[in-house]
Amino acid sequence: MSKSTTYLESKQHYAILDGLRGVASVLVIVFHVFETFTGGNRFIQIINHGYLAVDFFFLLSGFVVAYAYDDRWSKMTQWDFYKRRLVRLQPMVVMGSIIGAALFYFGAGQAFPNIADTPVWKMLLVMVIGATLIPVPISMDIRGWQEMHPLNGPAWSLFFEYIANILYAVAVRRFSKLALSILVSLAGCMLIGYLLFGPQGDLIGGWSVTKEQLFVGFTRVLYPFFAGVLLCRIGGIIRIKNAFWWCSLLIIIVLSVPRIGDEHHLWMNGIYEAVCVIFIFPLIVSIGAGGVLHTAKSERICKFLGDISYPLYITHYPLIYVYTAWVVNNKIQLGTQGLLMGLLLVVVSIAIAYASLKLYDEPVRDWLKKKVLMKKA
Repeated sequence: MSKSTTYLESKQHYAILDGLRGVASVLVIVFHVFETFTGGNRFIQIINHGYLAVDFFFLLSGFVVAYAYDDRWSKMTQWDFYKRRLVRLQPMVVMGSIIGAALFYFGAGQAFPNIADTPVWKMLLVMVIGATLIPVPISMDIRGWQEMHPLNGPAWSLFFEYIANILYAVAVRRFSKLALSILVSLAGCMLIGYLLFGPQGDLIGGWSVTKEQLFVGFTRVLYPFFAGVLLCRIGGIIRIKNAFWWCSLLIIIVLSVPRIGDEHHLWMNGIYEAVCVIFIFPLIVSIGAGGVLHTAKSERICKFLGDISYPLYITHYPLIYVYTAWVVNNKIQLGTQGLLMGLLLVVVSIAIAYASLKLYDEPVRDWLKKKVLMKKA
């Protein structure tokens, strides 16, 4: 039996990069737990720059996509590429939307004023739309936060990652290194301009279907994703000992740094975030790609973190909604009770992610590979 060109043997993974994605995913959850207690004040956030993990994910994705597909376009079509990316990512998008629907009404209260007035049919309609990753307009907001995916907020980043994948497949894959360098430079200027002269001094945003939020989303994805592609093409690899542990420490430090400057000096924090996204994140990926795991324990840790990283990121936020509602409705302060429940949320999120991976994601992807990617020629 011959196979269509849709099916291609998987390349060896960068195990350390997989592990680093997991480290960043855990930090995202911790960031969101602490964010619940800030009352929307970004200047007092603990794990203050945890949202930059998304920009790190974009860079990783660009690197991995270039590594996996740059040399395979003679063996596949654009549609083959899209099918492979959908098989890899879309099942967990569906699961995230379902979990968001299952927990939706547990978030009713002051934090989410629209929930109490949302009929079940409308919530289910948003769930179905969310499973396709199509953004919903603000007029269909059923929570009150104006999210493009009201049942699972972080899905906004997958929406922009899909757009970046399409841009890569349609045009950027054909770019020379010089042309790609120009594109990355222009995207970097766009990023710096927004951080230094924009209204926030940070990269928070991208999750609403408004002109301002869509601009933030495109600003966040264009530089890191295509910088990741460029980094792979130029072979930007740095080799040091214990790369995973050093890179993990660097990620933790970068994402935990307190807000720099106050509301009168937004540019100070903008400079910090520009340095992180433009220089530090590519450095981490370069070191991670060049690193070697020397012990079985390190290999197991990286594999576990890598396996759960995407399921964890795309399924944890419905629990954050419920946690936020509990904190706001009961006026919980940042103390022992709140932290213990936050720790429980982290543990439960990891358990749900692992269960989703083993009981749903891996079996569904295996089935889809046989049905979609391994058809007879």
